[in-house]
Amino acid sequence: MTHDERRLQVLRAIVEDFVSTNDPVGSKALVDRHSLGVSAATIRNDMAVLEDEGYITQPHTSAGRVPTDKGYRLFVDRLTQIKPMTAAERKAIQSFLEGAVDLDDVLGRTVRLLAQLTRQVAVVQYPTIARSGIRHVEVFPLSTSRVMLVVITDSGRIEQRVIPLNVEVTEEQVADLRSKLNAAIGGLRLSDASSRVAELARNVPNEMRPLAACVASVLLETLVEQPDGRIVVGGTANLTRDLHDFPMSLRPILEALEEQVVILRLIGEVDPSTVMVRIGEENQHAGLAAAAVVSAGYGNGTQQLGGLGVLGPKRMDYPSNIAAVRAVARYVGRLVSGG
Repeated sequence: MTHDERRLQVLRAIVEDFVSTNDPVGSKALVDRHSLGVSAATIRNDMAVLEDEGYITQPHTSAGRVPTDKGYRLFVDRLTQIKPMTAAERKAIQSFLEGAVDLDDVLGRTVRLLAQLTRQVAVVQYPTIARSGIRHVEVFPLSTSRVMLVVITDSGRIEQRVIPLNVEVTEEQVADLRSKLNAAIGGLRLSDASSRVAELARNVPNEMRPLAACVASVLLETLVEQPDGRIVVGGTANLTRDLHDFPMSLRPILEALEEQVVILRLIGEVDPSTVMVRIGEENQHAGLAAAAVVSAGYGNGTQQLGGLGVLGPKRMDYPSNIAAVRAVARYVGRLVSGG
């Protein structure tokens, strides 16, 4: 074993002990708790090198050492294994999520499950509508001068709008437009449907053009171009489990959680099957300098529909949290995409 490999083992032991105990770790504790195969003096030398290189640091009031952001990052980058979910855990995840009755229930169950599995704050993004496919478009009259537009996506998302009309229409005209819309854009990605919708509005018979123009305008502007920013958060109380993890204040963390744009940037930019870990200042938000975020995309194969993840202190169980986020993202992707 090289010196670098041994020091990585020492760093790994320090991270694991500090995550477990929340106490700074000394060389004697490492000798007592881990089979590192070297003397306490050698471990002290390794710790001195790790400290010089910025991987660990010494709190003012303790003789032990704690990991720095750089130390956590090396630990995560060099993880030799992710703690696998047991067959019972995988079955429990699957049965709990598959009991959901609709998309809202799926995502509500997901945040509760993630918060319970990881004991962190859980965040799930609603499926991005522009990446969803159109399963069905429904248009039906509410009166002779108002119609209801309903778009159902293949991710289970439902968008509906009441559209006031500047002309009176018949039930037959509404039914004809509904049929033409489904024929034109059914099965397409919402992001690919705009040209078809615009073309349809131009090519309908003259007597249907006012109706088609109103519906097309709402469909394009309100649905296709609508920014996606809806998230579900659960387990916020987990932040208070050990306030020593946030020595300054919880307030910056809570304020960041309220800023959905910040959270979406953290959880919504990860491809399916990929898990991303951001530690401390890697989150690129001052309020999250004391936090870590583990996130993954969910979707069908390579098509991302949304993201999910957990947020908590840097002193978290990274191997277990990575495994939980990865497993839950996989199941959510199957459910939401119908795979």
